[in-house]
Amino acid sequence: MKDIYESPLNSRYASKEMKEIFSPDRKFKTWRRLWITLAEAEKELGLDITDEQIEELKAHKDDINYTVAAEREKKVRHDVMAHVYAYGMQCPKARGIIHLGATSCYVGDNTDVILMLDAMELIRKKVLSVISKLADFAMEYKDMPTLGFTHFQAAQTTTVGKRACLWIQDLMMDLEQIDFVMQNTKLLGSKGTTGTQGSFMELFAGDSDKVRRLDEMIAEKLGYSGVFAVSGQTYSRKLDSIYLNVLSGIAQSCTKFANDMRLLQHLKEMEEPFEKSQIGSSAMAYKRNPMRCERITGLARYIMVDALNPAFTTAGQWFERTLDDSANKRISIPEAFLACDAILGIYNNVAEGLVVYPKVIEKHLMEELPFMATEVIIMDGVKNGGDRQELHEAIRVHSMEAARNVKENGGKNDLIERIASDPIFGMKLEDLQKLLAPKNFVGRAPQQVEEYVTGCIMPVIEANKDSLIAHTELNV
Repeated sequence: MKDIYESPLNSRYASKEMKEIFSPDRKFKTWRRLWITLAEAEKELGLDITDEQIEELKAHKDDINYTVAAEREKKVRHDVMAHVYAYGMQCPKARGIIHLGATSCYVGDNTDVILMLDAMELIRKKVLSVISKLADFAMEYKDMPTLGFTHFQAAQTTTVGKRACLWIQDLMMDLEQIDFVMQNTKLLGSKGTTGTQGSFMELFAGDSDKVRRLDEMIAEKLGYSGVFAVSGQTYSRKLDSIYLNVLSGIAQSCTKFANDMRLLQHLKEMEEPFEKSQIGSSAMAYKRNPMRCERITGLARYIMVDALNPAFTTAGQWFERTLDDSANKRISIPEAFLACDAILGIYNNVAEGLVVYPKVIEKHLMEELPFMATEVIIMDGVKNGGDRQELHEAIRVHSMEAARNVKENGGKNDLIERIASDPIFGMKLEDLQKLLAPKNFVGRAPQQVEEYVTGCIMPVIEANKDSLIAHTELNV
């Protein structure tokens, strides 16, 4: 509907897969899956629940009667009880055992954990896919010298491929955090109103072993590693904070890449993809703005700020349960995942279509390389019989004059010509030009790329090759 606000993360940026994970349908079907699991486990542990009741629940697990649930919620102001009622209307034989012994957080919190795990798995695939694309790029350009920058001032030479490895390394650190948090995430299980499992102790006539086993069986039946050993009514909201901190870390990595690319596009050394019919500016038809990387930067900024939401929520929880978390986490958690999904989609799109302009890279490098080569020139001058101090002073004077010619006159860097014409150095122009071959100034950059990609990246890519996303289209 065009007359009602909709989050741009949903309408413009996030992928269909991520939006499906946080859809109402996925949420409420998971609720019903949890109710079925609870009933099955309770039956197996001896409660008076029949196979017929469970089969009835299974028969209606996916055909949710949303209208009934919505009308009921208006009356009772409780979403879980509204859906218990709606499910019971479809399952009259099982109505009395739906949600037996549970509190709302049994379905709410367990579902939240399940959805966050599913969403993080999709994020993981997209991070891996970017890493794979950048690794191919790094290897292709591992030997191409380019001007390095510190403080965005010309510094020693690196290679295009080596710079890409810096982007990869940030994402590899994010991948480690993703794997750690996923491997250590547990479900809430069945803990009751204050986490003591008191209602289940009542159901099982004080049989502590059965209540403990019920908790474990829920995770086992759902295919998860385990449950929180202790909780209040909810799982600790610190889990939400940990998850969003991981997303914030990814956003930081994406922003670093995007900002580098925006600067490189200004220098005309590299560009993000630009389609044939794409418009760069509504006023300036010639422009090729880095809109993809600018979008990454903007959405990533939202994620980094959004990570504060669960931090404040975690810190503000009172004793075993308050409800000031609910409205906030309904927004902050899904929106963070949608935004992270969006920036990784753009990152994948850019990484697979990076444009490199070798001639511009070489031009910029050669404008600065004479200054970087002065120490080597002094050493060679000493070998030719010169005095180190005298050569240093001569280099200093010539460098100042060459820099003045560039800055004040807009001229070329003629330092090498000045040195060649100064007899104190005893060096010919052609010898100096050979000395200035850019490959002589990149250090171990090519070897570093090869060692890092083959030794650290490719084993990870090979182990996850079935998870890689080959191609990513922009939504808008």
